Amino acid sequence: MSTIRTEARLPLAARSEHLVGSVIDSSTSLLAEQTHDIVRLAMGSPAQDSIPAAALAEVPLEPHAFDYAATEGDPMLREALLAQLAGTSDETTSERLTITSGGMQGLDLVHKLFTDPGDLVVVEAPTYTNGSATALSYSAELLEIPVDEEGLDVERLEAEVRRTGRLPKSIYAIPTFQNPSGATLSLERRVRLVELAREWGSILIDDDPYGLLRFSGDPLPTLHELAEGDPLVFSVRTFSKTVAPGLRVGWVDADPSLGQLLINAKQAMDTCTNLPAQRQLAGFLDSGGFDAHVAGQRIVYKERKEAMRAALTEHFDGLATWTDPDGGFFLWVTFDPPVDTTALFEVALAEGVALIPGNAFSPGGHFPHSMRLCFASTPPERIAEGVARLRRAVDRLGREAR
Repeated sequence: MSTIRTEARLPLAARSEHLVGSVIDSSTSLLAEQTHDIVRLAMGSPAQDSIPAAALAEVPLEPHAFDYAATEGDPMLREALLAQLAGTSDETTSERLTITSGGMQGLDLVHKLFTDPGDLVVVEAPTYTNGSATALSYSAELLEIPVDEEGLDVERLEAEVRRTGRLPKSIYAIPTFQNPSGATLSLERRVRLVELAREWGSILIDDDPYGLLRFSGDPLPTLHELAEGDPLVFSVRTFSKTVAPGLRVGWVDADPSLGQLLINAKQAMDTCTNLPAQRQLAGFLDSGGFDAHVAGQRIVYKERKEAMRAALTEHFDGLATWTDPDGGFFLWVTFDPPVDTTALFEVALAEGVALIPGNAFSPGGHFPHSMRLCFASTPPERIAEGVARLRRAVDRLGREAR
């Protein structure tokens, strides 16, 4: 008997239309498919030779370390983290702390708790579009506000809110060594942003993965510190940039009134964060190795940033401009005369270098002639080779366009 199949429309939820995915994350799979040598200036990962794999592996893991963990976080990690944060700009208390599966889960939690369909969410332009995509997944409407050398243009934000007459439900900011621009929000703008959140009753999403990786300039107080416990400030942190992204461990610092809601929401996601990784991190923090590790990263990343800027000057002087961050992972490069960096991506990959096109950092696709380069994960000599390959790719694209 033959079986008759008819094409049926799957009953997808309306919110599935807002699941836009990530060009950034998809590049990991694309790079894995390549068989030729690639200088990887795309993904925002720590240097593999800087990951403290040996120190993490030395932490003894008993069989019970492979059980379920408390949803709010394993007590050993919570205690070690609170001690690590004591005396810093992110110092906090136990009732404000929830351990998460990376920083991305923190961003998902804040939108799960606060974002209703149609709510206005302010995002930076350019921005980390995994963060803006999370807001979109909860059917938010986005308002992109430009970033300049002092970070989010807070005056422009005020003007846009006045013009539209709509108050944002939340404001998503990466205040320190912003992804992708590398810019740092000035102290004046930080203070004003907290004031505006209070004035408008907006949740201020303080996403700060890179703040500890300052290798020059003077540190600024975090939004968490400036807020002095204001419940409107929701801080998202992660070990992905300072220790290792594969651990998938981060935390959120939020008003104690949200504690049980965060637990409820997280239990509907993953029950608990990976317990073996939590134990490894707890042991690493307790050993006192974290501070020395981060100090070493700062030295390495400063050298690599300077190597990338030198290579860009050699190959692109007069053809592009780029940022000069005091820390973090990234340079933001803008071509003038314009180069279509989406088209450049494939040509560059063929030439043996990976980048992320500028449009990947704007929900509205506003940066077609810019790109993000990560200096953190690549040694100086490979950075020099990668930028040389990038110049060959730009020249090749120009020839093919003629």
